[in-house]
Amino acid sequence: MNVYFHTFGCKANQYDTDLVRHAFADQGAVEVDDPAAADLAVLNSCTVTHESEAKLRRLVRHVSRVGHAETIVMGCAAALDDGAIAALPSVRAVVANADPVLVLRAAGLSSPGRVGAQHAAPLHRHRALLKIQDGCDEHCTFCATTLARGANRSRPVSDLVDEARALAAHHAEIVLTGVHIGTYGQDRSSDPGATPRGQPTLSTLLEALIVAVPQVRFRLSSVEATEVDDALARLLIEAPRNVAAHLHAPLQSGSDRVLKRMGRHWYTAASYRARIEWLAERLLVFGLGADVIAGFPGETDDDHHASLTLLHALPFTYLHIFPFSVRPDAPAAKLVGRCRPT
Repeated sequence: MNVYFHTFGCKANQYDTDLVRHAFADQGAVEVDDPAAADLAVLNSCTVTHESEAKLRRLVRHVSRVGHAETIVMGCAAALDDGAIAALPSVRAVVANADPVLVLRAAGLSSPGRVGAQHAAPLHRHRALLKIQDGCDEHCTFCATTLARGANRSRPVSDLVDEARALAAHHAEIVLTGVHIGTYGQDRSSDPGATPRGQPTLSTLLEALIVAVPQVRFRLSSVEATEVDDALARLLIEAPRNVAAHLHAPLQSGSDRVLKRMGRHWYTAASYRARIEWLAERLLVFGLGADVIAGFPGETDDDHHASLTLLHALPFTYLHIFPFSVRPDAPAAKLVGRCRPT
């Protein structure tokens, strides 16, 4: 069987696709780069924006036109599908999220009961990906990812150390990724917002990885600025050989009023700025990025200027700026005051 793979969205999705890719390879499937040469296309979907879902639909239709392949759609958009994806041409199955066992079954292949993760990153990628957790316990009003992926689920430190050791045989850098990695270890089996006594945190996990795999450099994919505690900050500052001096800290808005409407209750513009400035003063080299949503419902000119003021004040090296995108399943879809493009 020839299989074509395509991934939309984040590094967590890339990691999930790699697991499925290796599961198919273990069953004797051959990966192809051209959907016209494929017997099956496996597409990992994203639901962050309307455009990401539109691109998925276009690709499904393209696959159906250029060859004979059937398509399996997995991932976040698949988890929230109301039948629209399943009705697209040549779609064989829609699989919520990206469980390799379920995807193999949807393809009509036998599968082991459990698919390992130790070979998650393909050898052609310069940086390996290590997904340390999945899901999110927050409920940002613009986000449907929490609905698709569920609650925070942290992987055991021992499993992650074993996987990092395997990845280190082929990669000089390993990126820690997930959906909300700053809450690693804070799974809601205890009081909300509290780290259970003795449970790992992102900083203790990173320390364990550095000790176990000192020959590689680790990079944090995306961490909320106010979740960079002193222990994590110390590793960023004091371990330049082991931890990349890089932080992608989602901002979304520089207006406290908009942040409140977004449901991002754990920081303010001032607390975000204070933590970034504290880090920037101590890191001579600092790669800093952020996500920003423009045109959130109810955003005023004053709110917009508050965001611009904060963005100009901080030493960003890059920004990901998105126009607000309505997600039908997310609460922000019901907010009034939606901005219209001019």
